Amino acid sequence: MNETVIPAATEPAIKEVEKIPEKRVAKKSLHPEMPLTSNKNTIAPVQKNKKEAISKIETQIAEKNKIKAAPPVKKSTGKKIAKHVTVAISIQLRFHTKYGQNLFITGNHELLGNNDLDKAFPMLYFNEEIWTAIIELPLNNVPGDGIIYNYVLKNQDGSFTVDWGNDKAIDAGMLAKEKLFISDFWNHAGYFENAFYTEPFCNVLLKHNHTPVKTITPKGFTHIFKVKTPLLTKGHTLCITGAAKEMGGWDKRKVVLLNRKENEDWFTVKLNLSKDSFPLVYKYGVYDTEAKAFVRYEDGNNRFLYDATADNKISVINDGLAVLPSGTWKGAGVAIPVFSLRSEASWGNGEFADLQLLVNWAVKTGLKLIQILPINDSTATHTWVDSYPYAAISAFALHPMYLNPLQMADPQNRHLVEAFKDEKNRLNSLEAIDYEAVNNLKWEIADKLYPLQKEQTFASAGYKEFYGQNEHWLVPYAMFCYLRDKNNTPDFTLWPSHNQYKKEDAVAVVNQSFDDLGLHFFVQYHLHMQLKAATQFAHEKGIIVKGDIAIGVYRFGADAWQNPELYHMDMQAGAPPDDFAVKGQNWGFPTYNWQKMQQDGFAWWKQRFEQMSNYFDAFRIDHILGFFRIWSIPLSAVEGIMGYFVPDIPVHINEFNAKGIWFDYHRYCTPFINDHVLAELAGDKANEIKHSFLISNESGQYHFKPEFATQRHVEKHFANTGDAGHDKWLKQCLFDLLSNIILFPVEDVQGQQFRFRFGMQGTSSFKNLDAGTQHQLEELYINYFFRRQDNFWMTEAMKKLPALKRVTNMLVCGEDLGMVPDCVPDAMQQLGILSLEIQRMPKQTEKEFFHPNDAPYMSVVTPSTHDMSTIRGWWEEDRIKTQRFFNFQMGQWGDAPFFCEAWVNKAILIQHLYSPAMWSIFQLQDLLGIDKKVRRPNPHEERINLPSNPKNYWQYRMHISLENLLEEEEYNIELSEYIKASGRG
Repeated sequence: MNETVIPAATEPAIKEVEKIPEKRVAKKSLHPEMPLTSNKNTIAPVQKNKKEAISKIETQIAEKNKIKAAPPVKKSTGKKIAKHVTVAISIQLRFHTKYGQNLFITGNHELLGNNDLDKAFPMLYFNEEIWTAIIELPLNNVPGDGIIYNYVLKNQDGSFTVDWGNDKAIDAGMLAKEKLFISDFWNHAGYFENAFYTEPFCNVLLKHNHTPVKTITPKGFTHIFKVKTPLLTKGHTLCITGAAKEMGGWDKRKVVLLNRKENEDWFTVKLNLSKDSFPLVYKYGVYDTEAKAFVRYEDGNNRFLYDATADNKISVINDGLAVLPSGTWKGAGVAIPVFSLRSEASWGNGEFADLQLLVNWAVKTGLKLIQILPINDSTATHTWVDSYPYAAISAFALHPMYLNPLQMADPQNRHLVEAFKDEKNRLNSLEAIDYEAVNNLKWEIADKLYPLQKEQTFASAGYKEFYGQNEHWLVPYAMFCYLRDKNNTPDFTLWPSHNQYKKEDAVAVVNQSFDDLGLHFFVQYHLHMQLKAATQFAHEKGIIVKGDIAIGVYRFGADAWQNPELYHMDMQAGAPPDDFAVKGQNWGFPTYNWQKMQQDGFAWWKQRFEQMSNYFDAFRIDHILGFFRIWSIPLSAVEGIMGYFVPDIPVHINEFNAKGIWFDYHRYCTPFINDHVLAELAGDKANEIKHSFLISNESGQYHFKPEFATQRHVEKHFANTGDAGHDKWLKQCLFDLLSNIILFPVEDVQGQQFRFRFGMQGTSSFKNLDAGTQHQLEELYINYFFRRQDNFWMTEAMKKLPALKRVTNMLVCGEDLGMVPDCVPDAMQQLGILSLEIQRMPKQTEKEFFHPNDAPYMSVVTPSTHDMSTIRGWWEEDRIKTQRFFNFQMGQWGDAPFFCEAWVNKAILIQHLYSPAMWSIFQLQDLLGIDKKVRRPNPHEERINLPSNPKNYWQYRMHISLENLLEEEEYNIELSEYIKASGRG
């Protein structure tokens, strides 16, 4: 080869040609399903002491791995690409596997299994760094848009992992000669650069950075180089330079530019290297097209190419990701429920149309993201109880409360809407939302407009397209709403007919009651149009919108009615106790039947994600821990403390015996009640409880009368007495007695397996055991909750999350709060899902607070969420804790202010802005809190939800209109300066 000296500016220097490139792999996974992948600084492989590595690979495996050409299919390109009728595609994948793992190729071609992973094309192991395959492809059997393919890792346990992205392609231009060689890379989903190829960045945030470059394809090119990098600024492109003359011979003035087409990910260049000696050494760099100057080399090692050219061969070098700084992009956003917005044009609550004013404010202040809560229809009872946005009666339908009536009306009918102007003004002037009045008003207006506009609406092309795309959920939803109102209950088990959804019944109901169902079609279409207009407006202004996917569905809603087999209707989802809800949380949703969902490839979830992508660029997965395991509460229980994790690995009875614990089923698995327990709990009211609710036994203990044997029985007994005074206290006492247990027996295993009650150590049942038994039980308890489940829960999550993430290109964030298993951060990192980091909820239990400076890049930092008090509200809750925060987190001397003054709020906000996290997202209340003139006078009126209260009224509303907020010039300038100075503007 020609000896070339690389300039000193290139670091590091070339390795010796004879050496195998340094193996660089991702952080070792704790989970067997996750691959050890080649580093994003992918280097073309070298076979030790062999210059003809690729030729030898082809020779060794051609006969082993070659398959016969498939017969022609009807669909073809219709173009004659070349004289040859087949192309021998030789593929080399740089990938490090472990024993028992195998690699396959899947794609949209029958030779690759038509995207059926079970029929994917097998690859052959060549050495510890290389897998290979040779496919003989008939040219009359190539899809018109080319072949899109991915690599599949099959683990020893039968599970699959698919490399990330859908941009690996074989197109017609690669098939011009008889042989095609592809040197490829595995795109690990955990590379954070992949986040920048999601919809919000490609379509909005980075869209205007594209720099077109004119390149000349040399005659008889032999190689196509492909590489990606997401964060080049406007005017910059990638270039290649190296030892070859065609690469400029390491002369920075002669670098070869790569071009990236708009809406494509790859930078590419075609070179004729037929006159060069191999191996070749090269490197990518950055070039300024405006200054016409070389800017810098990529970081890391130089790249090597061991690939001999041939007259009948094209080589494609997929080099993965250029090694350039990619953790530098940072953005800021605002979080607020849509219903909380206030504008002069709204009708008593925030509406989709109000988002446009919020977008204008975001632009003015430098924010890049708007985050909202779930917006699905939650109308079950037509009362304020339905204000809970996480209890949707449909995971697809939008809530009618978000309609703007004036925008729904055709011009000739707007006078009908304006007739309600007085009621509009009354509702709009209220400090908080009157949920029932707002919804009643909007339905009244919809009822008036529907008969006047339905024919024209249903005949429109827009409506027909909407109906065609959404019929799968729209018809069952409308039918459910009609039957709910007809039967005066959402509980479909009580309906005299149609209490089980049947598709054939739907046709008859639609035909018989079309006007009733059509009203819901009409309303949903207008909601769709208004939300679509708002998000499109945001995109035009450079703002992305982040939605929220609730973890559950309402027990008596359209989803459960339509597909009850997808849910465990005998269980309730919730969360274990924590500092914010000491009795745990019971959300009331049925838990998911994941095994059933998996049978059709999670079709319901895929439809749900597709629906979200109509409006949103990113979404938050509410309670992502539920994909690992869900806190399941029997229907017989009311409080979340009576739940347990499902799935799990229970404790077998033999484990108690091994610990020397004499197992007493009655003592551990039923409420422990004696006179001492009653006296401690109820004092002088103990006799009342004994007389009315309990039965004594021979051992001097008590058990509940059959009619009070569960919390649900007790709740029913007190249903008509209200939640005040003595009865409220008495009901809670009975709840506490019923939860005074140590173990829950697992059903259907004949008393052989058990689950510990969460917080067992705090029960009087536990405290009344001897010290030795307490110690042994506590060891089993810690093992059960914090050790034995991790690998099992990781496996469960990996059955679901990768498959679901692959069906969407939205940016995915996970709400990973609460009792987080050790496997969760690793799984989210492996999948490229952003975590949520909250200052008051550190994930390290030994810490009282989390500092935003410690956030990982792939995360969202925030000082508060809708489930918490705002910064100002929290400041007044615990004076002692506030003081510690003031001194140790804020670094301030002396006594903390009693109230959260504007400068304190500002300092906390700035802490978050300067975090290394990709996103800093703030509740609107916390953003307004930095200015004493703009913020709400009473911070305790700003809280949105109280998780410990299952009957919380979700009615928070901005105290200032968006129009007025836009005019607060001094405040807006100050906020924008903080955002810009932090690098998030």
